[in-house]
Amino acid sequence: MIRITDTIAIDERAIEENFVRASGPGGQNVNKVSSAVQLRLDLGRAGLPPAVRARLEKLVGRQVSGEGVLLIRAYRHRTQERNRQDALDRLIELVRRAAVPPVPRRPTKPTAGSRRRRLDAKKKRATIKGLRHVQPIDE
Repeated sequence: MIRITDTIAIDERAIEENFVRASGPGGQNVNKVSSAVQLRLDLGRAGLPPAVRARLEKLVGRQVSGEGVLLIRAYRHRTQERNRQDALDRLIELVRRAAVPPVPRRPTKPTAGSRRRRLDAKKKRATIKGLRHVQPIDE
């Protein structure tokens, strides 16, 4: 089990790692060594609470396939081990962010002062526009 928080842990059996060739720096070595990591997390088998799973799916968007598998690609580093750790760190960070429930919005009303300022501004604007109106002169 990979511990995320005190109450949330991911089952390691739900994680699958594939190593593929990476693009980018590495010289001739990049064509020979599979240093990039594709980390797949089966969300159905991960053991996440339903609320955390829903927030995680919303957070990562298109990184989750139709079968409920989260895919993280890591190819920043030249070594397989560093890319593997990078992918795992990114997964843990995503789940930590999803574990924090959103703060509920509490609707508020405008203050008395803000209502008064708004109405005063409207009156002032109406006065300015009213002064533009030319009154006909009775002779």
